[in-house]
Amino acid sequence: MSSLRHIGRPEPTARDLYLDAARECILDVGWRRTTLTEVARRAGVSRMTIYRSWSDMPQLLGDLMTREWGGVVAVAASGPEEPGTVERIVGTATRAVRALRENELFVRIVELDPQLLLPYLLSRRGRSQQAILDLVADQLRAGQAAGEVRDTDADVLARAMLLATHGFVLSAHTMVDDRASEDALDAELAEILTRAVRP
Repeated sequence: MSSLRHIGRPEPTARDLYLDAARECILDVGWRRTTLTEVARRAGVSRMTIYRSWSDMPQLLGDLMTREWGGVVAVAASGPEEPGTVERIVGTATRAVRALRENELFVRIVELDPQLLLPYLLSRRGRSQQAILDLVADQLRAGQAAGEVRDTDADVLARAMLLATHGFVLSAHTMVDDRASEDALDAELAEILTRAVRP
């Protein structure tokens, strides 16, 4: 799948180019074997140039994941125009789930370095997760104002929806066989989210 890193941006910045270099390193050799020195080499700049932006690889990875996952969600949110607020929220969520599952950086991290995702599942929210929560909660409030979304705490509902989608992003492949296709599971996710949101 092609990268979504420059969506909506006419000209990449130097920082984007450094993140691109890091992304390519991780795709080639994985996170554990990627160093700031290698990122600098691939970007064609000195190590000090990279160190001015990131003091270590975890900081760089955090920025890279924020950009990558934010791009995935932005593309999902700009998908086809659905007829109503609920359809728009559910459509964005299911498109984002599918796109994350197919994102080459996400797939590579899951294959080689899945432990990188554990802090975001077990210990704390990441910036991307918070941005998604803010977006969904705003959409839910707009739907509530229009009478299309059930009257409940929008922040709590957004969090519950995000928790529900985690399994479909990370574990759907373990449930696919001759009795359940990925498309069928995604349709059930859409049904779950629709029932959670409708009045």
